[in-house]
Amino acid sequence: MTDTPVDERTLVLLRHAKAEQPTTDAADLERPLAARGRADAAAAGAWLARHRLLPDVVLCSTALRTRQTWHQVQTGMIGSPPEGGSAGSAPLVHYEPDAYEAHSEDLLTLVRRVTPTAMTVLLIAHNPGISLLSELLDPPHAVPDGLRTSDLVVHRTSTPWAQLSGGTAGIGARHTARG
Repeated sequence: MTDTPVDERTLVLLRHAKAEQPTTDAADLERPLAARGRADAAAAGAWLARHRLLPDVVLCSTALRTRQTWHQVQTGMIGSPPEGGSAGSAPLVHYEPDAYEAHSEDLLTLVRRVTPTAMTVLLIAHNPGISLLSELLDPPHAVPDGLRTSDLVVHRTSTPWAQLSGGTAGIGARHTARG
């Protein structure tokens, strides 16, 4: 990837990593990541770091699997900091209850609320909303079957976050993270 122009904003959409299978005695909101999901999420973070896509702001569903995805992504982005050393700058993280079972327009509303100074935003959410948001932002280039677990889609736009709408953020890259 190349450096982005100064006025270009980057929205990275990430479908949460692979979760444990649902059980009858646990709420869907509390499903944890599977071992593969933890490895894949860390690989997603490493990919983001290699491509200089470290977020200024993270919007994350409050479901356990999305929160765990973010923690593993963060580990993959920064690795293990040296003892007593800095792990680098940390993004502003918003855990968003409205991102769970959200429709694409609901997720778009969350992105529109991001501080205007943020240049890179990472949104971690669920299907079908996250896939439909990607399709809304760049209809001709959307992933035909939607995002799989640990799929990353990088959208680029010069539109301010508050004015983001359908067709205003083209897809610049896609990646399926596997650890």
